[in-house]
Amino acid sequence: IEDAIKAIQSLDPGEKFSYRKIVATYGVDRTTLSRRHKRVQAPNEAKNINQQKLTPQQEQELVRYIKGLTKRHTPPTREMIQNFASTIAKEPGIQSSWVNYFIRRYPDSLISRWTTRLDSNYYNADLGARYRLYFKLLYKK
Repeated sequence: IEDAIKAIQSLDPGEKFSYRKIVATYGVDRTTLSRRHKRVQAPNEAKNINQQKLTPQQEQELVRYIKGLTKRHTPPTREMIQNFASTIAKEPGIQSSWVNYFIRRYPDSLISRWTTRLDSNYYNADLGARYRLYFKLLYKK
């Protein structure tokens, strides 16, 4: 398509041309070529960039921030990433589906995993101290 558009643009101003002849020469879709030439339809790459909520630089910063949180053993949840993105974009309507696409765009940097529950031994080990403190506060009167 790019070559076909260059061929059209290389023609002299006012020179007549036929999309059908150019389509036959370059083997592209006529509708797409005419829309692209008239700038009605942008290439997919440009369209995707315009539809992104964050700029590539902002996304890289968010990836670095998430990596830092993960290094400190506090990996963010999807809701947290959604809130971070909303804050950066200054737009409250970031959807959860955006988070899915964001994670897919950075598969080498961000790895999504299910977390395991807190081991019951750790939880139960602290129960005795909690009960003592509760009853101490309760009967302190």
